[in-house]
Order: sequence, then structure tokens, then C-alpha cells
Amino acid sequence: MIEVRNVWKEYGDQVVLERLNLSVKEGEFCSMVGASGCGKSTFLRLLLGQERATRGEILLDGDPLPDEPDRHRGVVFQRYSVFDHLSALDNVLLALEFPRARYTGRLFGARRRAARDEAAAMLERVGLAAALHKYPQQLSGGMQQRLAIAQALMMKPRVLLLDEPFGALDPGIRKDMHELLRDLWRESKLTIFMVTHDLKEGFTLGSRVLVFDKVRVDPQAPGAYGARITYDIPLDHSRACASAVHLAQAAVQRGSSVELVSD
Repeated sequence: MIEVRNVWKEYGDQVVLERLNLSVKEGEFCSMVGASGCGKSTFLRLLLGQERATRGEILLDGDPLPDEPDRHRGVVFQRYSVFDHLSALDNVLLALEFPRARYTGRLFGARRRAARDEAAAMLERVGLAAALHKYPQQLSGGMQQRLAIAQALMMKPRVLLLDEPFGALDPGIRKDMHELLRDLWRESKLTIFMVTHDLKEGFTLGSRVLVFDKVRVDPQAPGAYGARITYDIPLDHSRACASAVHLAQAAVQRGSSVELVSD
């Protein structure tokens, strides 16, 4: 579904990413881990279309990825990307009104009633059926993040991009959100890319873990080299895979740049 071919991202003389090559099938859940500043969020922005690769190309179904975000790619950030002046229902309704009423941004009559029913069903799906008419400031952090996920899913994207979506949540709420995301992924067969600094979270949720790391460092020119995907680990819960996971976890924790190649 997604092909990343020799992608580089540079800002002037600062190389952030180099030589990224990746093939992702539809329905995979790719967790992206690595040290802070190694380009994970930059790669996510490339997938979203917020930024363009300096070199190389990213393909979706064989065609170049559109340069700007579109309805095929939903995104959820760590900070709750919801509108404070709108109720939960109206926040989700916007995702239907904008594409269906391009000039007015509003639906009316039977079309609006049908859209409100769709939005209410989505909120029920993410566990917010009792909060339809509440405003974001009346919701807990976990509930606001559920609302942000409902917004993203309302567009029926093929790819869901998550940038540290649960980093600001308490452990108990975070566990609930993990279960929700896992259930939504299984139901909808979405292709998911998730950036996380939590190794346990990455290995627990993902069907595949991508480890970003700088394999070359020049102390005299710290911006001369960028990060690559040094580990690409499929998680199938077999004993062999479990051994690879433990090895990768240890390597990431100690900052190792040893490459691991898996079949």
C-alpha cells in the first residue's frame, strides 16, 4: 500500500532523515520508536503531507503521495486537536460537514440530521455516547483524546497517523486507550503509524516496530547525517520474534546503532 523509496529530509545543511526504504501493507500497525530528535515525527509529517521529502518518493497504491493532507489520512496529536467552543457532537460533525458542503461548511435539513446520526454513532463507538453535548473543557484528558480519535475516524481514512497520542495521559487511562485503539484497528482494518517514546507501548500495540536511529555521527558536523530505520521487526508473538523484540529493546535503551535484519 505504501512504498517509501530512498527518502531523505534535510533542512539546509541539517540532515534529519536519510536513506529511508520501507514497504507497508494495508492493515499493518507500525509503531515508530527511537531517541528524541531522531526524525520519527518528521517522517509522520511526510506521510501526512505537511512536509515534502528533499529526495526520494513516497507512494500510495503506486502513485505519489499527495503533497497536502487529504481525507485518506487521519491524524491525532498528543495535544488534543479539538475545538473548545463546540460540543463533542459538533466537533465530530465538522468532519462530515466540510467535505460534504464545501462552500458553506454547513449541512441543512435531512442531510444534517443524517450526519448528526453518523457523528453520534461514532462517539458511541469510542465510548462517548453520554458526552454528546459536553464541551471539551468538561471532558477528562482521556475523553478528549477519544474525541480527537473520533474526529479522525469520521473521515474514514485509509491511514491513521498518531503522534504520541497517549503521552500526556495517566497510566490507567492510557491502558484504556490502548484497548480502544486496538479494538478500532481490528474492526476497521486501518493502516496505522504511531510515534511513541514508550517502548512497551510500541511493542504491545504494533504489528510491526520501526526503530529510528542515527548510525553515523560526526562530532565535527553533527547535522551531516540523519536517522535511518535500523530495526524493522514484525511482531507475530512467536518465540523467535520475542527474542528479536528483547534484543531490540535492549539496543534502543543503550543507544545501540547495530542493524538487525529480519526475514
